[in-house]
Amino acid sequence: MPPSVLTPAIKDEIARLGRADIMVGIPSFKNAATIGYVVHAAQAGLVQYFPDLRPVVVNSDAGSPDGTQRVVVETEPPDYVEEILLVRPTNKLSRVSLTYPEIDGVGGKGAALRTIFEIADALEVQALVVVDSDLRSILPEWVELLAGPILKGGYDFVAPLYSRYKYDGTITNTVTYPLTRSLYGHRIRQPIGGDFGVSGDLVKAYLAAEDWTDDISKFGIDIWMTTTALAGGFAICQTRLGSKVHDPKDPGSDLGPMFRQVVGTILRLAVRHRDRWQGISGSHEVPAYGFERIAEPPPLDVNTVRLVSEFHTGALTLAATWRGMFAPANAEAILELAAEAGRMGEAARVRLDMDAPGAATPTTAQMAEALAGYHFPDDLWARAVYDLIVVARNDPDGVDRMVASFVPVYFGRVASFIVENRDLTTDQAEERVMRQAREFELLKPYLIEAWNAAEAADAADAGAVTPPRAAPVGAE
Repeated sequence: MPPSVLTPAIKDEIARLGRADIMVGIPSFKNAATIGYVVHAAQAGLVQYFPDLRPVVVNSDAGSPDGTQRVVVETEPPDYVEEILLVRPTNKLSRVSLTYPEIDGVGGKGAALRTIFEIADALEVQALVVVDSDLRSILPEWVELLAGPILKGGYDFVAPLYSRYKYDGTITNTVTYPLTRSLYGHRIRQPIGGDFGVSGDLVKAYLAAEDWTDDISKFGIDIWMTTTALAGGFAICQTRLGSKVHDPKDPGSDLGPMFRQVVGTILRLAVRHRDRWQGISGSHEVPAYGFERIAEPPPLDVNTVRLVSEFHTGALTLAATWRGMFAPANAEAILELAAEAGRMGEAARVRLDMDAPGAATPTTAQMAEALAGYHFPDDLWARAVYDLIVVARNDPDGVDRMVASFVPVYFGRVASFIVENRDLTTDQAEERVMRQAREFELLKPYLIEAWNAAEAADAADAGAVTPPRAAPVGAE
């Protein structure tokens, strides 16, 4: 088991708390504007739905300079929550806000969760609920929806099911959902959703895992949690949380580092767990808990012209790299598509007058309409992602460099998704996501064949014997 990261001060706090049955963990960094509401909802959920259990809320912060921890401490006390809900819990609700220690000099969401896992294990909790600190849509009911399947149904891992706007969750829609589904055969719709329920047994498994990386200490943590639960054979379900409203992120400007950490992690995990997915064909539904909710998530603006421009610019500087990453036919198809994206992006800029002095920024719909006809095929995208798994197998030390080079291709794929879904509702766009996931499943034999070919090549190289050099004529 990797060594503990807990400081003496945190261990003293654990000793003060003694034991807990259920815990809500909230990782944070500069979330003073939203975390008070999250803490309040967590407190209310613990009091309302689990009044007989020993509860604790733990905020694991990165040392926020905006007063995030102060907001947690000053959030309305549990007594106030009890009066509102007219529930008198058996046990006092405790709150802890702490600055988490980095892991080998690396901080991030994963490092924050590592501290939460260790506290949960030391307190011997039965159920740990993890929620994001930037949530604007969390309700007290979320605590029951994420912990209930563990405490009542015997599940170990509870993944979220959200209603999300059609352009939100692009890393999930293009990579983590279809790839997790095709590799491991489970249709976990939000494998990096950020809000989870985890059993005490699975917490122990996380702490015992030996594959913790720098990316897992950052945004790679969510896909690592999901994949580790899948590969370990733990009981998994989903829970319907309704609409997720949080700080919006434009994939072209905000998600580059997250993409690199998440995708780098999922590739390394695919290599590590190859024996778990090679024999799986197709996929099956995962049980879902809670009522279906009718909720219209808020829209998200995306600069689609910027996405296609980044795709084209990437091709100008990374063509040789892409030819080394992708199978020859895939590389040439991607380069041709990038050239087309460049032409269409330039035409769109002119059409929308985007370079005119003082020109207003076009809307997402206007940009998508100006790029009508641009299309990144599902099958090409699936083969490109599968090529990355094989390259990660062949060159484990080059994964970070490879994923960084892949970001412009991701931009090109996201732009296509937005253009194709510009006139569709969120529900209709969801069917496009399902179509892409089915394409990943249909093309999984492509991955198996490429993987086996790489293994055969390694075996041939290992078995090759250099023939003895012939002795010179006349030599003894």
